[in-house]
Amino acid sequence: MSATAPPATPGRASQETDERLLRTSPLRKLMGRPELGSVVGAVAVFVFFSFFADSFLKASSFSTVLYAASTLGIMAVPVALLMIGGEFDLSAGVLVTSSALVSSMFSYQMTANVWVGVGVSLLVTLAIGAFNGLMLTRTKLPSFIITLGTFLMLTGLNLGFTKLISGTVSTKSIADMEGFASARKLFASELTLGDVTLKVTVLWWFVLIALATWILLRTRFGNWIFAVGGGADAARAVGVPVNRTKIGLYTGVAFAAWVSGQHLLFSFDVVQSGEGVGNELTYIIAAVIGGCLITGGYGSAIGSAVGAFIFGMTSKGIVYAEWNPDWFKFFLGAMLLLATLLNAWVRKRAEATS
Repeated sequence: MSATAPPATPGRASQETDERLLRTSPLRKLMGRPELGSVVGAVAVFVFFSFFADSFLKASSFSTVLYAASTLGIMAVPVALLMIGGEFDLSAGVLVTSSALVSSMFSYQMTANVWVGVGVSLLVTLAIGAFNGLMLTRTKLPSFIITLGTFLMLTGLNLGFTKLISGTVSTKSIADMEGFASARKLFASELTLGDVTLKVTVLWWFVLIALATWILLRTRFGNWIFAVGGGADAARAVGVPVNRTKIGLYTGVAFAAWVSGQHLLFSFDVVQSGEGVGNELTYIIAAVIGGCLITGGYGSAIGSAVGAFIFGMTSKGIVYAEWNPDWFKFFLGAMLLLATLLNAWVRKRAEATS
C-alpha cells in the first residue's frame, strides 16, 4: 500500500515558494556582503576623479594608484582579520619600521648576507606579534592598552637603537652587500605588463587577499575568527580555542609587517627610525571602510582591499587633480564616516530581508 503526501494548502505553498526565493535571491546575498558599501564608495570615488583629474585614467596613473593601495593593503588585510576577531593592533605601523630596522642593522653590523638579516627580522617581528597576543590572552587587558604599550616601546626602541648603533636617526646603506639584489627582486622589484608597470607589492597584496579570503570562508580557523569576534565567551563554550586564535591573528599582522618592512628597506636602501607612526590608524580606516565592524564578528578581506584601493585613488587622485594635498586627511575622514554609515544601512537592509 502506497502512502501519499497530504495536499499542500495554497497559503503553505505560497509561503514555501517565498522562502525558496529569499534563500536563492542574488540581491539578498549581495545585500548581505560586508564589502558592498565599500564597492559602491570605490565606484563613486573612481567616477569622481575621472571627471576632475584628466590624467587619472592613464595606465601610468593606474599603476601608481595600485602601488599606493598595495602598500596600505598588505597591512589592511591582516588588520581586517584581527578586527573581525574583535581586537585592534595600534603597534602595526611602527612594527613595519621595526622590521626594516632589524633587517638593515643586523645585516650591516654582522657584515652578513642581507638574507641573514631578513631571516632574523622575520623571527623578531613574529615574536613581537606573538607577544601582543600572549599579553592580551594572559592579562585580559583590552587590546587597545596592550598594543598602545607596544607602540610606545617600539617607537622608543626604533629611535634609541638606531642612534646607538648608527649614530644618526637612519640606518647605514646596505646596497653593496651580498644578497641585496636578490632580496630587492622579491620585495621591491617591478613587473611590466604592456603599458602598465606594477610593483611587486601588488602581487604580495593579491596573494594575501586570496589567502585571507580562503582562510575566512573555507577553513575552521576562519570560523573561529568570526566566532571569537562575535563573542569570546560563547565561542569558548562551544570549544573554540580563543587564545590560540587571537595569538594567530596577531602573528598574521606581524608577518604582513615584515613583508612591508622589507619592501621599505629594499626600496630605499636606508630606513628612517621615526617612520610608521600614525599608519596603524590608516590600516584600521581601510578595514572599517571595507565593512569591518569596530565591535568584531563581521567583515571581509576583500572589503579591506577595496578600502585600501579607495585610499590609493584618493591620495593620488588629489595629486592628479592638482588640488592642495593638505585636504587629503579631510577627504579620508569624510570617506570613513560615509562608508561607515553606508555599511550600517546595508546591514540593516540585509537584516530586514532575512
